[in-house]
Amino acid sequence: MKRKIYRELCKWKESGSRKPLVLLGARQVGKTWIMKDFGRQEYEQVAYVNCDGEPRMKELFALDYDLDRILLGLQAITGVKIEAGNTLVILDEIQEIPRGLHSLKYFYENAPQYHVMVAGSLLGVTLGRGESFPVGMVDLLHMYPMSFCEFLDAMGDESWNELLRFGDAQLVQQMGPKFIDLLRQYYFVGGMPEAVARYVAHKDLAEVRRVQSAILEAYRNDISKHTIPRESIRIGQVLDSLPSQLAKENKKFVYGAIRKGARAADFELAIQWLVNAGIVYKVKRVRESRMPLKFYEDLSAFKLFLLDCGLLACMIEAPAGQMLLGGDVFVEFKGAFTEQFVLQQFKSLSLHPYYWSSEKTPAEIDFVIQKGERVIPVEVKAEENVRSKSLSQYVKDNEGLKGLRISMRGYVDQGWMENIPLYGIEPFFED
Repeated sequence: MKRKIYRELCKWKESGSRKPLVLLGARQVGKTWIMKDFGRQEYEQVAYVNCDGEPRMKELFALDYDLDRILLGLQAITGVKIEAGNTLVILDEIQEIPRGLHSLKYFYENAPQYHVMVAGSLLGVTLGRGESFPVGMVDLLHMYPMSFCEFLDAMGDESWNELLRFGDAQLVQQMGPKFIDLLRQYYFVGGMPEAVARYVAHKDLAEVRRVQSAILEAYRNDISKHTIPRESIRIGQVLDSLPSQLAKENKKFVYGAIRKGARAADFELAIQWLVNAGIVYKVKRVRESRMPLKFYEDLSAFKLFLLDCGLLACMIEAPAGQMLLGGDVFVEFKGAFTEQFVLQQFKSLSLHPYYWSSEKTPAEIDFVIQKGERVIPVEVKAEENVRSKSLSQYVKDNEGLKGLRISMRGYVDQGWMENIPLYGIEPFFED
């Protein structure tokens, strides 16, 4: 499978200021596969260790940070002689070694000639607990589920992506029904690599659902394994509430939807655990659409999305016929799938969306993003009926902004606003 992150890994390898690389992302987004594949293709040899399944790793790092000794130990464990520049050292599930992350500081300071890459399924949670981390001495890279364009590549016909990137709006519009069909499939399958691989290989919808169910079960097992019972229950309650939260017209997260009388103080840590694990994305509200957006965060309001639309479909047991054949998949569930899809594409593009809503009127802007030196208010529509006053009024009230509508319509530039089709998000934002 082609993954966009591969280009970033190549840049890391060739960088003159390269540091040990920490790859962050939720379980099952493909971190282990991409590290091994990158190593096989770009290096003469790979020294790979799964720290969770190799008890000798704890002993190796327990004594001190003598890198000569550590490298010799890694050679003994992997059977690979580690040569600077020619060998990629991969330490997977590094959070299982108490001193593993901190050792990266010494690789950076004392042995920068060695290429070291690490990852872990709950590495974000480990960092969220405040454990020792070599700030400024590692490179960080986030990995997400496969984007729609990566899904198209996996389906085996690169021409669809070439067409989207070619820029012929009329031709893309003519091929709209095919893109919509592929979009339906992506809504059902999602971007988790194993689910995509099974779908491409067998086109067995039941098999895809089994994979998705197993991934969700693995997340719940992680929650039980790595938290105390009281905290585990609360994390599970937040996760279970997501479908109902996203089915609301106003998708602002409401604690009362978890259980009657629920308070922020009871569930803040649970939400943060899910965010740190990469299982959910938190989209905060902004008071104003000005640069930098982070200055205008409103910490009192936010939306939560699941990391993958296919997992969301599995969680709510959405019928395959409704998603792949029915006429209303894009508007059912009050557009929850469409907003989830758009958010997922933004994350794959390393964009960090916010949203805006008025406290005086029902007006809301689904997403507000910062791209370079431009702030873009984004309206998401799950159908071709795109009539809405919110974006138009918001652009009028905020001089200098140009809106973006993402809908089932084709490419249109109306001056104050551009419309792009749902399946054209990635090419539109790529540099």
